[in-house]
Amino acid sequence: MLIPYLTTEMEINEAFIFKFLKFGLVGISGMAVDFGITYLIKEKIKANKYVANTLGFFCAATSNFLFNRLWTFESSDPAVVFQYAKFLTISIVGVMLSNAIIYLLHEKWKWNFYVAKLVSIGIVLFWNFFANYFFTFNG
Repeated sequence: MLIPYLTTEMEINEAFIFKFLKFGLVGISGMAVDFGITYLIKEKIKANKYVANTLGFFCAATSNFLFNRLWTFESSDPAVVFQYAKFLTISIVGVMLSNAIIYLLHEKWKWNFYVAKLVSIGIVLFWNFFANYFFTFNG
């Protein structure tokens, strides 16, 4: 029965792709939070750009956790605090990767800070999705 096997595999792939798309949509809302907080802290408060980037990233990570838990992965795990801690651990690795990419593109290659940040978001998206898919929301 090759056809039923392929149908099941296709359904699994479609569900996986749909989760990735939902994760991406949540990421867009998080990007608005991230850029807004980063801009406010860097440009208005005049704080260090890496501090601003880190704070923007973690505010976005918090909103992304809530949306991804409820909508993308539809998690009902009662250990919300533990799940949030796993999500933030992944986000810490993500923000270190983000800052490294921004440092390389902005400081070394002289790209515009916000263009470098946008590129870093695109790269970190894949780390965040797969790590959260397999580690945070695997239940």
